Amino acid sequence: MVKRLEILEEVHALQVSPERPFASATHEEIMAGHTTDVYFVKTIDILRACGKLEVPVVAEIFPRYDGIFAGLDEALNLLKGSKVEVYALPEGTPFKAKDVVFRIHGPYNAFGIYETAILGILASSSSWATAARECVEAADGRPVLCFGARHVHPAVAPVMERVAVAIGGCSSASCILGAKLAGIEPQGTIPHAAILIVGDTVELALLYDKCIPEEEARTILVDTFKDEAEESLRVARALGGKLAGVRLDTPGERGGVTPELVREVRWRLDKAGFIDVKIVVSGGLSPNRIRELAQAGADFFGVGSYIAHAKAIDMTMDIKMVDGMPRAKRGRLPGIVENPLLHRVL
Repeated sequence: MVKRLEILEEVHALQVSPERPFASATHEEIMAGHTTDVYFVKTIDILRACGKLEVPVVAEIFPRYDGIFAGLDEALNLLKGSKVEVYALPEGTPFKAKDVVFRIHGPYNAFGIYETAILGILASSSSWATAARECVEAADGRPVLCFGARHVHPAVAPVMERVAVAIGGCSSASCILGAKLAGIEPQGTIPHAAILIVGDTVELALLYDKCIPEEEARTILVDTFKDEAEESLRVARALGGKLAGVRLDTPGERGGVTPELVREVRWRLDKAGFIDVKIVVSGGLSPNRIRELAQAGADFFGVGSYIAHAKAIDMTMDIKMVDGMPRAKRGRLPGIVENPLLHRVL
């Protein structure tokens, strides 16, 4: 176990190996305070020097924008074993801008070094959960799959996809570890790379059917070589009743996936007798595009960048009580700001 940073001298003494394969922090480094802003370590030195390390304080965290609360479990893991009490919203709870979502009671020395990490966990997780929930609500009961792993650093991709499923309401995720952390199996079709290497979509579909387990849905990309409607019919005739769905991921260079394209593919599949074949759409989806494509006949939605690059919901931590007395910086309300939705979590 890596020792937690306690004084500024330990920061200066910290060495990082030049052979380190990834820049991302390990679990032990996060717990040891290595990802904190250095000024929080300086604060501990100052409070120690003036004998105020153990003075009880109350700190409150509030968001800048409306959203869905997430990240609680990871934030609490930083504080377990510390001399603090924590009150927070249940995960998945909607909040308004400036609502208190997380409150800590205890000596500053017990939690101050983790302010950076706690704010980062809650801000990132709540942003991803909010974006995922927006997509799920736009889909109006149709499944939304999180395809966001390729848009973020691999160190945080599983965190994002777990949050998108467990809190945001996505039906599954493509990232293997993210899905497993959410307690489900990962889902995904095949990449264009497989079709390009094989050289023909129907040939690939037949190989896919032969190779994958029976319980896996046969969903095939149909935008690689030919017109999507034509390719959908070719694949449907080749696989027959085994085909679960076709996926439209038409690139922007060809106009992207449009409502008109979805309507045509749906119409032609239905006319040919393939009424049970679902239409999966992906590629730059947003809540507005999901609504449009759902009305046109899309059944499933693969969302990546909208969740991964969610609008930031900044979180701020303020000291509000010091040794039992209300205190706050200018512009903020001194003393505890009540939120009846908070409950004791630690």
